[in-house]
Amino acid sequence: MIAIIAVCLVLILVFAYLMFRISRLVDNLKKTDAKQESHPEGTNTHNGLYFLIFTVAGLGAFFWYSFKYFSQYNLPLASVHGAETDYLFWATMAITVAAFVIIFIVMFWFTYKYSYQNTRKAAYYMDNKYLEMAWTIVPAIVLTILIFGGLRTWGRITAKAAAGAEEIELVGQQFFWTARYPGSDKELGRHDFRMIDATNEFGLDLMDKKSFDDFKSLTLHLPKGKEVLLRIRAKDVLHSVFLPHFRVKMDAVPGMLTTFKFTPTKTTEEMRKELNKPDFNYEMACAEICGKGHFSMRFPVVVEEPSVYEKWKSQQEAWLKQNPDYLQRVPPWLKDAAKKSAGLDSLTAKQ
Repeated sequence: MIAIIAVCLVLILVFAYLMFRISRLVDNLKKTDAKQESHPEGTNTHNGLYFLIFTVAGLGAFFWYSFKYFSQYNLPLASVHGAETDYLFWATMAITVAAFVIIFIVMFWFTYKYSYQNTRKAAYYMDNKYLEMAWTIVPAIVLTILIFGGLRTWGRITAKAAAGAEEIELVGQQFFWTARYPGSDKELGRHDFRMIDATNEFGLDLMDKKSFDDFKSLTLHLPKGKEVLLRIRAKDVLHSVFLPHFRVKMDAVPGMLTTFKFTPTKTTEEMRKELNKPDFNYEMACAEICGKGHFSMRFPVVVEEPSVYEKWKSQQEAWLKQNPDYLQRVPPWLKDAAKKSAGLDSLTAKQ
């Protein structure tokens, strides 16, 4: 379909160019006086007519395409705050499209209506204070409404997360994502970039007992109906967390923590039924060009009922249990607590 539209546009441009050349050739063949040669009335009329045809055809194609593919403007919504961002999107779209259509019609109609004629003399105005006031005040009012409406919505979206929100850490690096979840204590442990190595990719600070039961996941699991607070980091270059169905986008900046809170409203199974696509899966992408492997930074996302989500969490092994050698880096007075939290009670006293 896109190829057909592109071919049609090319043909229209070629046709317009040929008409322009023909009209110029006809004018050159006509025997006119010097005044008429310097102001070819026929050419102006033809050009005005072409602009009028372009207006009708262009607006027709614009509205046809917009209504034909209206459902593809935004992906189906799956978060609470997404309804507000969608409203802002469509409000802005309505205002800009209305301005575009009005200006488009007036500009090209005037090109046709007031094309050069020998019997008509153009009026000249030094200025028009009423017109200047109108095109200054009206846009200022509209932009003020849009800006303050957006700031109010953004303030609600970026407000402090509610107590008990599910905290999840996302770490971006070239060219993949990893997620860190809190264990039974429901609190993420501290991290320190100086402790990052090939295995300890999060830089877990093992002097903090909250980190003992944290676990790693290569899939982002989210509970339906519960507020989620994403704690976002990057290890190397600038990345960007993008969850289009949830209307979530936030940069991952090296050396700086960024956050985003939202509440999922549809499980993966519910979205599959809504779209009638049994193979549908949510996914997270990187929305910042981060190198030659940028295209591969796709992260699977699963939204589950809270009970299923909690069951999944209970089945995960702590990072420290998967990497028991790091128990040696735990301070002696915290080793017993580390073994208990990470499920390492069966290790020997030497470990």
